[in-house]
Amino acid sequence: MKITIRRELTIYQLRQTIFEQLNRLEDRFAVRHARNTTIYLSFTNGFGNEVRCIDQRGGDVNEVHSEGPYPCAAEHFETPWMEHDHE
Repeated sequence: MKITIRRELTIYQLRQTIFEQLNRLEDRFAVRHARNTTIYLSFTNGFGNEVRCIDQRGGDVNEVHSEGPYPCAAEHFETPWMEHDHE
């Protein structure tokens, strides 16, 4: 599945646009999972001119890898009453 956005947006607008498109896909096609997702971004200065991401040494940063969102401790929290069966 390819999603194309063909205009300059702020990061906030881009985040919202991607969120809305994923919600539409989820609702329309009943998809609930995805894997091996690659997003290509062309960063700009707000006037259409390309800008680069650079590291602390001045080198170009062209890739960022992610294993997904930071795990929420609440999703794995168990209270003592949850650990034992109640009969």
